[in-house]
Amino acid sequence: MRRLGRRRPLTAVVATTVLALTASGCVTVHGELELLPAATRAEAERALADFTVAYNKADKANDPALSAGRVTGPLGEINQAGLRSRSVISPGNNARHRPLELTDVKFVLPKKAGWPRWFVADTDSNQDTDQGRGDNRWLLVFVRNGADQLWEAAYLAILTPDEIPVFTMDGSGYAVPVAADSGQLAVAPKDLGDKYAAFLAGGEQGGAQGQFAAGPHTTVWREQRQRAAKRAGLATQYVDRAENSGDFAPLALATRDGGALVFFATRYFERQTAAQGYRPKVGPEVKALMTGEVKNTVTKEWVSSQTVLVKPAGAERDGVTIAGRLQGVTAAVGS
Repeated sequence: MRRLGRRRPLTAVVATTVLALTASGCVTVHGELELLPAATRAEAERALADFTVAYNKADKANDPALSAGRVTGPLGEINQAGLRSRSVISPGNNARHRPLELTDVKFVLPKKAGWPRWFVADTDSNQDTDQGRGDNRWLLVFVRNGADQLWEAAYLAILTPDEIPVFTMDGSGYAVPVAADSGQLAVAPKDLGDKYAAFLAGGEQGGAQGQFAAGPHTTVWREQRQRAAKRAGLATQYVDRAENSGDFAPLALATRDGGALVFFATRYFERQTAAQGYRPKVGPEVKALMTGEVKNTVTKEWVSSQTVLVKPAGAERDGVTIAGRLQGVTAAVGS
């Protein structure tokens, strides 16, 4: 799995990375009812710094254990799988390591009651061109499930500056979270995973599935899959499912236009079956994660996280625009 590096504009291509939550509604634990900031700025700065140090150590050494305590959810699973793969291919040394630097940081801190708590770090990385169409920003979502636990990065979105919306702020300057079951949006955050899976499975552009705007991560991605399924000599099947529990649960922030920016995760399986007498080709990155022996079939398990802009309720079509998608193979089985 390749390292994050330069990214083509407008997320036209999926970001596959080796960086390798819970519902955003209020949760009450031990009687905690007061709405509190997710973190102080000092705590958020420390969480981002600790993540960056851990990422660089793990990336340089190709050692997943060195970042395991600072990542979770979809980003964590992608990160750990990518590093496991590279540890097999090139143990103990990443000759392509380029230390990650995150600057020009803007913290988006929501208020909520109880645990878990979460916030977004909007940063400028040194992995892009810093100008023109190659410029982008990294949005890292940090979560914490208790006072005695570490802040961990659960989601990563790589977006162009103009893809990042203006967030709604309360009178104290804190962001406003949107509940997972909110009826104020065209699609509730908790339903995005299931509807996206149904759309990719071949649902027509109508009803709830018509909420997804056309683009590289919706109509184009679905058409690519349909073509792959019909390829002579190599049949490909896909099965998608939502991931809504624990640190994979969707997180949403209200935007000034009445909608929301939502992070949500899915998992899908890609099964390739070759014609009799042939074997599917398996690259070294996938082979390093594989169990079983490839005879004529290989099944890859992918984790995918989506960052979407959701319009307010009432938008009958194109209510959800996928701004970015980050995915990685986390396991494979040969048969």
